[in-house]
Amino acid sequence: MASSPNGSLTESHSKPLVWVTGANGLIGNYVVRLAPKLAPNWRVRAVTRAQLDLLDFNAVRRKFEEDRPRLVIHCAAITGVAEAQAAPALARRVNVEATQRLAESAAEIQFVFFSSDLVFDGQKGNYTEADPVNPIHVYGETKAVAEQIVLKNPRHLVVRTSINGGISPAGNRGFNEQLRLAWKSGRPTTLFKDEFRSPIFAGETARAVWELVTKRCAGLFHVAGAERLSRWQIGRLLARRWPELKADIKPGSSRDFPGPLRAPDTSLNISRIQNDLSRPLAGLVGWLTANPREPF
Repeated sequence: MASSPNGSLTESHSKPLVWVTGANGLIGNYVVRLAPKLAPNWRVRAVTRAQLDLLDFNAVRRKFEEDRPRLVIHCAAITGVAEAQAAPALARRVNVEATQRLAESAAEIQFVFFSSDLVFDGQKGNYTEADPVNPIHVYGETKAVAEQIVLKNPRHLVVRTSINGGISPAGNRGFNEQLRLAWKSGRPTTLFKDEFRSPIFAGETARAVWELVTKRCAGLFHVAGAERLSRWQIGRLLARRWPELKADIKPGSSRDFPGPLRAPDTSLNISRIQNDLSRPLAGLVGWLTANPREPF
């Protein structure tokens, strides 16, 4: 460990270490990138799949014992509904078993797990943290099971979020990136008028999580945008932001979707967390208006 000339630890190595898994994903990348500003008292290790396979449980345990992090922010997951539906055993291994092993290693420290609004069936919308979950596909099931595992520890925190937008290392993780790719290629896009979410900029999700960590919050919190928007409304907002792409969009219905079942309204009530933040979470409309030059 590096020391200063007088023998004391250097500033960087005197800071407690945080592991951020899934650091090459959308949210994980923002958690890491914004840490110097939002969490200057932490030293961040960005854990990627290339560095550490979370399914190699023995290797993870050894590395955890070597590093001795004081916080784990667990963003890594299989997040695609279709991907999880096509490979349910893998989805359960990644989303449930890997989470359980990490949470066990982190039993005595802070642990943050990212879950999803898709633990709900979407029959009512405006879900609070107290509402019972009822997932309708494998992805939602894995997240619901993992939530219960994590919440058994009173030190641990579950963050349920909705669809996140922003700029990811791969260029295709955010809902905005997926639309931009389609429109740049000239593909017509059908967007559902009857499917509602609570979209949020991933940088705002990262900000909220770092504030919860700083306040040592535990339990379950919804972290999402302050507006309930349909896929069609989201598409129209982004088409106006990117007029040069000449988006070819048309409204449609989720009832006509040929893939896995879709939950019609998984919008999240975020009243609880709004009271714990230094600045309330905005809706997508307000955020886009206030940040016209933010890469998105």
